[in-house]
Amino acid sequence: MPPQPTTARGAATSRRILDAAAVEFAERGIAGARIDRITAAAQTNKAQVYGYFGSKDGLFDAVVADRADRLTNAITFDPADMAGFAVAMYDETLRHPELVRLATWLRLERHPAGRLTPGSGDEPKFRAIAAAQAAGRVRAGEPSEIFALVLAMAFAWSPASSFYAATPEEPAADHERRRALLRESVERATAP
Repeated sequence: MPPQPTTARGAATSRRILDAAAVEFAERGIAGARIDRITAAAQTNKAQVYGYFGSKDGLFDAVVADRADRLTNAITFDPADMAGFAVAMYDETLRHPELVRLATWLRLERHPAGRLTPGSGDEPKFRAIAAAQAAGRVRAGEPSEIFALVLAMAFAWSPASSFYAATPEEPAADHERRRALLRESVERATAP
């Protein structure tokens, strides 16, 4: 792992790089992203980018990990309320569409098949689903597949949608209608 900044100034520079890189990678993917644009946006230089993150790929990995951490901290997972989790994911993708774009680039450029992020820390969620299944609160089935279904439903109107990508600028009534449909659909899909 690349060295981490040890000063407040270094941490601020690292944060600027991560934020600028998130925009660049979300917009252009790994292959299309340019370190020159990232350093200009972050008001830094290539030496600092490579010093902190090692390579462009290392920077992409750090951005994905950073944004996944933000998402994990923003939304609590409760297997007794997977519908609430799905609605919260819908809202989070409205606020931060780059999260889904980064995951899409990761799928396209790095992991075209299988689990998108092996070892991503989702195992506690799977164990919680299994416990809820054992208690009769969640339908039977492979916990990871139930989780995948809930995520797919939550991302139905995200930038990854092949049908329609919602934006925050749309009327509030549209978002409320989608949230209600999503909540009801997830509740039905996960009910025992």
